[in-house]
Amino acid sequence: MKKLTVNFTVNGERVRLRVPANRTLLDILREDLGLTGTKRGCDTGECGACTVLMNGRSVNSCLVLAGEVEGAEIITVEGLGGEEALHPLQEAFLEEDAVQCGFCIPGMLMSAKYLLDRNPDPSEEEIREAISGNLCRCTGYIPIIRAIKRAALKLKERK
Repeated sequence: MKKLTVNFTVNGERVRLRVPANRTLLDILREDLGLTGTKRGCDTGECGACTVLMNGRSVNSCLVLAGEVEGAEIITVEGLGGEEALHPLQEAFLEEDAVQCGFCIPGMLMSAKYLLDRNPDPSEEEIREAISGNLCRCTGYIPIIRAIKRAALKLKERK
């Protein structure tokens, strides 16, 4: 298998790896970098569990090949915040009980961040559209939509 060296940034940290050319960003994150917040779901780009931000855009990391990450800036759910300083989205998801089994939540958070970065005051319809590529089998989406609305208010108040 042909290998290549890729240089990119993950959550603000510069990374240089030698990986097989057919390795996906999802595998690089989980297996090479130990960032297991990004979940493996369908491996076909249908479920959204592996959603991350790449150069400011929402992508399904299971569909991004190693060569495509050269020079890229990747943000994963681990880059949103931590236990000491949660991101307003993380706070809102907890406050609205939008987390049940938790499997879809990292992807939901990243899709929501992408939305709020572009549109700080989204309508419910815009929120639904933004998370339409993220499947959740537990919540029925209503708490997630409420959480994204709450996060938008929190972010507005912090400005």
